[in-house]
Amino acid sequence: MAVNQSQLGQMFEQVLHLSKVDATQSVAILKSHYSDARTVQAATDAALRLGAKVYCVELPAFNHPTAMGNDMTAYCGDTALTGNIAAQRALEAADLIVDTMMLLHSPEQEQILKTGTRILLAVEPPEVLARMLPTEEDKTRVLAAAAVLEKARIMTVKSQAGSDFRAPLGQYPTVTEYGYADEPGRWDHWPSGFLFTWPNEDQAEGVLVLEVGDILLPFKSYARERITLEIEKGFVTRIHGGFEAEYLRDYMSYFNDPEVYGISHIGWGLQPRAQWTAMGLHDKNDGMCMDARAFYGNFLFSTGPNTEVGGKRKTPCHMDIALRRCDIKVDDLLVVAEGQVVAPEASLAR
Repeated sequence: MAVNQSQLGQMFEQVLHLSKVDATQSVAILKSHYSDARTVQAATDAALRLGAKVYCVELPAFNHPTAMGNDMTAYCGDTALTGNIAAQRALEAADLIVDTMMLLHSPEQEQILKTGTRILLAVEPPEVLARMLPTEEDKTRVLAAAAVLEKARIMTVKSQAGSDFRAPLGQYPTVTEYGYADEPGRWDHWPSGFLFTWPNEDQAEGVLVLEVGDILLPFKSYARERITLEIEKGFVTRIHGGFEAEYLRDYMSYFNDPEVYGISHIGWGLQPRAQWTAMGLHDKNDGMCMDARAFYGNFLFSTGPNTEVGGKRKTPCHMDIALRRCDIKVDDLLVVAEGQVVAPEASLAR
């Protein structure tokens, strides 16, 4: 259902308040021509009502000749901010950036965060923002799970479909997303509600099997047949199945870059208001489909870049794949059983 502009403004005011915006803060609204005008206006009005000093940075659209489709995650690395030092400095001057155009996976975003500036990404349709309006309880759940993941030295994933995956951990940090940016240098995404880390370089091993109904992003499609990915020394070495496996192989090979096959972030969803079914009710150009990434009890794994945590894989192809009905263990603790979150206790939805 539609969200009116007054409601959207009130929601932004709540999220910016959680992000510690007040009269001492400056807020930059980052936008391009494809940004949702309702989101831009609501963010601006909310920041002004909270007393912040507000300004806009508008950048022209950027399209790399290799990029396919309109999904904002379909090509990673270069953005409209690449090489635009003046605009980057203007953004670094803010306490908080509301990103309505998408800087994720860019080196410029990482450079901005290192100055202490916070970034809140908001590119989903207002109706999705409303359903997954972040709360302090979301943060509590995600941080409880993070306390376990941060100490873990191995993650294992199994499923009745045939997944049997093992990822040694410890080389890279744990990242949390709970929907607001409340600490210096923090990036977050409204909506969200999940956590992840990265396997140690060249150590992930096993098989991940997509069953019918699992989700492939940025295709924004539900698998209609089984797809099997074999993984050796941290890289996908074989993709097999039927037509959809062929489609995935061809898409990844298009980038002509062996780095696209590296296993990137791995984690699980903790947002009970995110729905596995939601993607089927939206057009493919409606945002990023954060429902698929955050729904409660999923196993979300990705392929491609890992530069955002100091890794060396800078590659434009990034797949996010959400599996249902998995068992996920961190060390000896079962945290998700057949797609249901079971531990730690404080991470369970009430």
